[in-house]
This record gives sequence, C-alpha cells and structure tokens, in this order.
Amino acid sequence: MTQVLRISEVHAREILDSRGNPTVEAEVTVDMEPEGRRIMGRAAVPSGASTGRFEAVELRDGETRYFGLGVTKAVNNVNTKIREALLGINALEQGLIDRILIEQDGTDNKGNLGANATLGVSMACTKACANALGMPLYRYLGGAHTRLLPVPMMNILNGGKHADNTVDFQEFMIMPVQAENFSDGLRICAEIYHNLKQICNQRGLSTGVGDEGGFAPSLSDAAEVLELIVESVKAAGYTPGQDIKIAMDAAASELYDETSGTYYFPGESQMTGQEVRRSAAEMVSYYENLVERFPIISIEDGLFEDDWDGWQLLTKTLGEKIQLVGDDLFVTNTKRLDAGIKLNVANAILVKVNQIGTVSEAMEAIEMAHKNGYKTVISHRSGETEDTFISDLAVAVNAGQIKTGAPCRTDRVAKYNQLLRIEEELGNVACYKEPFNKI
Repeated sequence: MTQVLRISEVHAREILDSRGNPTVEAEVTVDMEPEGRRIMGRAAVPSGASTGRFEAVELRDGETRYFGLGVTKAVNNVNTKIREALLGINALEQGLIDRILIEQDGTDNKGNLGANATLGVSMACTKACANALGMPLYRYLGGAHTRLLPVPMMNILNGGKHADNTVDFQEFMIMPVQAENFSDGLRICAEIYHNLKQICNQRGLSTGVGDEGGFAPSLSDAAEVLELIVESVKAAGYTPGQDIKIAMDAAASELYDETSGTYYFPGESQMTGQEVRRSAAEMVSYYENLVERFPIISIEDGLFEDDWDGWQLLTKTLGEKIQLVGDDLFVTNTKRLDAGIKLNVANAILVKVNQIGTVSEAMEAIEMAHKNGYKTVISHRSGETEDTFISDLAVAVNAGQIKTGAPCRTDRVAKYNQLLRIEEELGNVACYKEPFNKI
C-alpha cells in the first residue's frame, strides 16, 4: 500500500535570527494513515544582508516594530492562505506542494506570499515526512546514494557588509582539501581559526567577529588579509596550497557603482588615502595577481551580478585554474543558471534555499548544475538560525562543499555538528574527497 501523510496543520510564528532580526518559523503536521498518529516538522528561514537583486523576495512588514523588519505579514500568509491550500495534501508529494506554493504566490519572485513564508513551509514538509518515516532528513531528501560529506568552505575573516571594518571583500575562507574525513577537516579549520585569533591578538588587531563568526580586523587590502591567513595556516602546522586552500567571496555587486561602471573599494581607499576604483578588466587582473601569489582555489561573485561580459572575461581568464562561483549572479535560479551555462560563465553555483523560496526549486538548480558540469556549494545566510536543514541538504545532493561560517556562534556551529552526526551515522559509507580534482 502506498504511504500517505496527509497535512493536518500548518502554522508559523515570528522568531529571531542570529542578528536579532525577525524571521519565519513554520510547522507542518501530518497524519500517518492508517495509524492515525500525528507527526510534526519544524523549519526556520535564514535571511541575507548582502542580497542579489534577482533573489526571491523576503516579505517584511515595513512598520515601526523591529525597525520595519517584522514578518507578521509572512506569518499570516502561512497561517491563512498557505494553510488552506495545503490541508489534506499528501506531504510526501513535495513537488506538488511546492507547485501549489508557487501558484498561490503567483509572482516570479515570491513577492506576494513572501519567500520566507513559502520556504518555511516547504522545508517543514520535508522534515515532517522524514520524521514520520523514521528516516534521517538527508536520506529522505537524497535517497540511497547519499554518502558524500562536504568539504567545509570555512569563513575565518569577514569584511564588506558582514563586518564593521575596512576589508572590502566580504569573506575569506579556508578549505581543508587534504583532510582524511569531514571531522578531521573541521578540526583542522578550527585549529587555524584559533591560531588566527592568537596572531591578531599579538598584533593588536581586533578579534571581534562579523555576522558569520569570522574575525573582522581592519586591514589595508585583500593581499594583507591573505598574508595573515597564510601565516595562520603555517602557525597551525599545515601547508598552504597543499593541506589548505583559500576561497574568497568578493561580493562584487556590493562594490559596483552603476553610475561610473566601476568597482569602488571604500576600505582600501580609506587605508591608502586615495580613491581606489577598478574596471571589470582591472578586477580580473587583480584576481589573477592574487591567484598567482596565494593558494586561492575559489572566488565567489567576483563581478557585478549583471555584468555578463565581465563574467565571460573572468571565466576565460581563470575558469580553468580555479572555481568561479555564482551567487548573486545565479541566485539559485534555473533561468539565471541556464543563461550562465549558455554563455560559459562561471563553473559553480552557490545554493541558498531562501534565494528561490522552495526546496524543489533549489534541488532543480542543483540538478541542472551537476548535469552541466558545474560544482555546487550549499550555503547558509549571514542571518541564520539553529536550523540545520542545509547540512542534510549538502549530503543529500552529494554537493561536495558547504559554506556555513566560522567555528564560532551556535547558529554556525550547529550546521557543523549536524554534519559530524551524519558522518558518524553513515559510518564506512561516508565519503570525503577533494572537490577540485578537475581544476
């Protein structure tokens, strides 16, 4: 007999994310037939600070409470329109559920119901089903072939919109590509992180942290940041470029001045005493120089999200040497990704489920990427919760890479701890491998 899990209740509430701002938490309850038991799944929605203009829309109240960031409108949409549309539906039919959510919203960007409303319910449905079937979430999402633990792309130094300092690029990350397994890689990253803190202390640099837990000292430019990271890797007893490779998120759309068509570096300008602007071609040359000098293996959002010509130049110049990740460029959207594939732009996609608003659409983007030889990086947002959905998703789709912050703050560490549990549960089946063997 085919299993049926009828949705008997859908409920949402307003909770706080890691920045102390409101977000949506949704609960979906299912009835197990014919047993009659009720099982619930709960999911919390993350929120970004550095957001692409093509992302699905977070519905905010715009009122005085919480400085306009309240989500009671999105919560009300869950508790009324979405609830009415989903009651009685078989929760095991995830594609149908997500299609109903998309149709109920009726816009291209989830601007009606809010992506924070649709995503909370979409994720909660998967959790309710996994709980009802007595399965780990990664197994429910991914099936029998689920086995690959992701290599951490661990943020250890923050800049840009994620920190109050002079570092213009948003994230500097380390990747333990030669670790024996995930738990070993996590340990290595944590050791480097603590060595970085010691070095910052010795130099009188700030050890306050940014939104994602990375340290946020004021430094003159990217090269100075990278030198500091290389020193920290060596201090921890590891070899840069062999044991550890470096990833960067430039978040270049945040630096782009559409009036002049140049990239303005406010922090570097402040530290050098003269205005620093770069054209797209100069940005590509700048990255090329950094890649030659430092063990950089991945650059995310190296150029403005709508600069397709610049992205083609960047891909032509560095695409055979390193990973070029589209975040604001692709926004977990198959239409944007398809355009990038046809234009031979980038070679990897960052996957953020709240950029698109349903689990099904996120998994469709992952499937398209894999079919076309693009690598996938499952990612958190700067405004996070204790929800560990993305840890299970990374394993479910055999993504191979996860970006979920520093080994600092529970909202980040919760994801790493969940991956440790999954690795233990998979046992000898668990796989962990170098994600850049074809670059």
